[in-house]
Amino acid sequence: MPNLAFAIVLIPFAGAACVALLPAAWAKWIAQLFALATFAAALMLAYLFGASGAAPVAVDVVTVGQAAVLGIIVDKISVLIIVAVVGVGLLVCIYSAAYLNLGNREHPDPGRPKYYAWLLAFIGSMAGLVFSSTLVGQLLFFEMTGMCSWALIGYYEDRNSLKAAAKAMLITHIGSLGLYVAAAVLFAAAGTFALSAIGDLDRTTKTIVLLAILFAAWGKSAQLPLQMWLPDAMVAPTPISAYLHAAAMVKVGVYIFARSLFAAGAVPEVVGWVGAVMAVATMVYGFFLYLPQKDLKRLLAYSTITQLSYIFFALSVSVFGSRLAFDGAIAHIFNHAFAKSLFFFVAGALAYTTGTRMLPDLRGIMTRAPLVGIAFCAAAMAVAGVPPFNAFFSKFAIFAGGFEAARQHPLLLPLVIVALLESVGSFAWFLHWVGICVFGKPSPQVAAAAPVPVPMQAVLLILIIMTLCSGEIAASWLAGGAP
Repeated sequence: MPNLAFAIVLIPFAGAACVALLPAAWAKWIAQLFALATFAAALMLAYLFGASGAAPVAVDVVTVGQAAVLGIIVDKISVLIIVAVVGVGLLVCIYSAAYLNLGNREHPDPGRPKYYAWLLAFIGSMAGLVFSSTLVGQLLFFEMTGMCSWALIGYYEDRNSLKAAAKAMLITHIGSLGLYVAAAVLFAAAGTFALSAIGDLDRTTKTIVLLAILFAAWGKSAQLPLQMWLPDAMVAPTPISAYLHAAAMVKVGVYIFARSLFAAGAVPEVVGWVGAVMAVATMVYGFFLYLPQKDLKRLLAYSTITQLSYIFFALSVSVFGSRLAFDGAIAHIFNHAFAKSLFFFVAGALAYTTGTRMLPDLRGIMTRAPLVGIAFCAAAMAVAGVPPFNAFFSKFAIFAGGFEAARQHPLLLPLVIVALLESVGSFAWFLHWVGICVFGKPSPQVAAAAPVPVPMQAVLLILIIMTLCSGEIAASWLAGGAP
């Protein structure tokens, strides 16, 4: 299984090299082929891991003396998340092949090879981070995802794109300083970079390491005070926005924080308090800022900030003894990947066919593009946490875990209530836009919409199905024993 995990990391990089070396006309087909091979390997790994009894396997890949520098961890957390990472990556490749053409009314572009090369490298970098068992490995792939996002956010090469790309690179790199500090402190105290060594640290050193990792996580996951790069990143091609927000880049932060908490054993409560308070503050900030948004992609950007704050909140609450909150956080990483990618693909389909992403101009979608209208409703309800859609189940676990922890720590109760109110508010706001955009008489832009390409429709259909069943997949996977 470690060899298969290693292959999942290498296959996309091999594909990126092929895109760079082979004729440009082959680029989109090469990307889809290598993304499909990577997803097949991920499914095989999940099958073999489950068949083996779900016993965790860790292997050191690079050691210096007694210090583990790079390593691979295959357990329930990494296997579940890798399926989402490479699965959504495959869908992005398929969608991109149809989205990037001269018939796109918003951004006519033939789809240059560099797009597909960087996208495959992005998938490989995310896979490397998911499987990393050391802080150095996480730091390496943390920076690689930043480089890939820089290239893809700036893909259109206009002034706004290049400025947004540089901003994302700079701010997330500032966040990475936390990982440098954490790695240095861990090595000085334990003589290794292995995450498993965090559990052996004394209380003070463990607090420093975990808070440094949390700072890095805030940078990648666009949480206060490092949130300002994400809305500007919406200038990227919409399939890239989907990958950034759903399965890559922003998920790096919550994932590395989850990994560190899982390895740390007993976590000092100060880490939980800092994480929970900042998560709720970010949640409130994101909610009030997405209320005035009229650009669908910017609305989704602020929604992503709030959804990630749910995950940070749940992980922080787990410090106070709630395993339910921790499992809810992991499940929400998985579920949000499909729900938010569906919403971004809806935005891309509307922009492709109408030439606009402005919500007031997107009325009567159901009359002109029924599948897109259904997908809009499914995505909105899934992100808002409405049953039977996937995010309901992970949000329920997060809130239940919060109330569970608040029994022993009553000061957590106001934070849980604020998070619950934000969830109700976001549901009301998405329902507002569903009523305006999906039903009724079509606006001139929607009435004149071009047909949605078949591959884009197929991706929407797959993700609608996943918003209905991924919650059960995550819950069943995580309930099958300890990771």
